Amino acid sequence: MTPFTTLSSRAVPLPEANIDTDIILPARFLLHTEKHGLGRFAFFERRQGGGFILDDPRLTGAQILVAGENFGCGSSREQAPWALADLGIRCIVAPSFGEIFRANCIRNAMLPVTLGRADWLRVLEAAQRFEVMAVYLATGRLDLANTSIGFSLPPREREALLDGRDEIDLILAHHAAAIAAFETRQRHDQPWLWETHHG
Repeated sequence: MTPFTTLSSRAVPLPEANIDTDIILPARFLLHTEKHGLGRFAFFERRQGGGFILDDPRLTGAQILVAGENFGCGSSREQAPWALADLGIRCIVAPSFGEIFRANCIRNAMLPVTLGRADWLRVLEAAQRFEVMAVYLATGRLDLANTSIGFSLPPREREALLDGRDEIDLILAHHAAAIAAFETRQRHDQPWLWETHHG
């Protein structure tokens, strides 16, 4: 995974509540299993009429999405964060997230920032003014032009994002001694499992 440390960008304001994974990436595009190229299908229905906020030229290159409450609710599909990542989104700020979607964000090096309503409104208003904002994961800070807002993340998720580690990397890092002890014990108790046969 690509480590997430700091990010400075304009943000896409999308405050609608309950945007589910089928809106983010319609089910008919789930047959695409490659991460690259899914961005063209993100919010497919919403983008058909033109004028959708993601296509605003002032937001070209934006890496932050300010979303509404319960963002990413609905069915589990890892392709939803893949599609957003393919658009360049690395951070989503919302009052709340669908639980599985949020976990999929972490797994795909995308930072989900959960804020209380007052702080979220400040960030949304800054996004609507097309202000550049900065996210600092190590210190848990989101800086706007005139204020700094704190946020927190569980330590394991924070470590995974900062170090660019996936779940397997984290298990190996935190349980290396236990794994080595198990292998030593198994070599002793069941040596035939470790024999190499040539022929």
